[in-house]
Amino acid sequence: MVGDKEVENSKYKLLGFENSKSLAVIMVVSTGKVFKVKLSELLSSEIVDDLNKAEIKNVYKKFYSRGATLTAYEITDRHEKSWMIYVVLNLLLFLLYIFTNVVATKLAYIEQLDIVVTPGVFLYPLTFLIVDLLNEFYGFRLARRAILFVLSSNALIIVLLGASTYFPGLPGWKLDVPYNEVIGHVSSVLVASSVSFLFSEYVNSYMLCKIKELTSSRFLFLRVFLSTFFAVIIDSFFFCFIAFYGAMQNNEILGIVYVQIAIKMCFAVFNVFPAYGARTLFKRYMAGAQAA
Repeated sequence: MVGDKEVENSKYKLLGFENSKSLAVIMVVSTGKVFKVKLSELLSSEIVDDLNKAEIKNVYKKFYSRGATLTAYEITDRHEKSWMIYVVLNLLLFLLYIFTNVVATKLAYIEQLDIVVTPGVFLYPLTFLIVDLLNEFYGFRLARRAILFVLSSNALIIVLLGASTYFPGLPGWKLDVPYNEVIGHVSSVLVASSVSFLFSEYVNSYMLCKIKELTSSRFLFLRVFLSTFFAVIIDSFFFCFIAFYGAMQNNEILGIVYVQIAIKMCFAVFNVFPAYGARTLFKRYMAGAQAA
């Protein structure tokens, strides 16, 4: 019975607290109606009997500390502007990820440097910066959710693009065969990028949080650079070998890998500066939101 209550509230759900007025914000599950009640009245009402174990624990903490104890249910911490930034960063991550994967079907030869690259290599390092910002502002758990959001969206796109090639083409339409060939390659690139993205961004997020913990949130430049350094190597090897294996010689693929690592590492160095700037802007933005 207790296990069921911990999983789901049948009538009421605790949304948060308003410390200034010693109020608890409660939602009626069946209707979505939200109301406020004093903590002392809440503890003596039937509402508390329907809250799950974690919610009851936080209610007692808040009541006996007279509002001094901070919990995971603080209303004042739930700024709409903060979550809008989170949504925007998610969308930017998704946009950059899809764009760089689609343009990866085109191999560009830079004659002056005698190197072969994919056009997306110049923008893809920005995904590491966005994940770094997500970790810095929202923590490892929410950064991981952003990564999973991008991967699930990518999986859906792969399915939809693959399905589109099975539609009968218009007789005589000259782009029918090239379209199927391009979509076939794009799909393989998306699969390759999904694997590389999952491993590299997870390593990037984990190392960023671990270094932040070890350095007591100091030395932002160190955790941004080191986390990106290892993530770049993992991403480049996974992506290039999965995407181009069989279509190119191994030494040619290795050449692309080394070039990608070199270019991305240059961006990793420069990512430190916008990371500092973004953190400062975020703090100012949230300070203004709190003042408002």
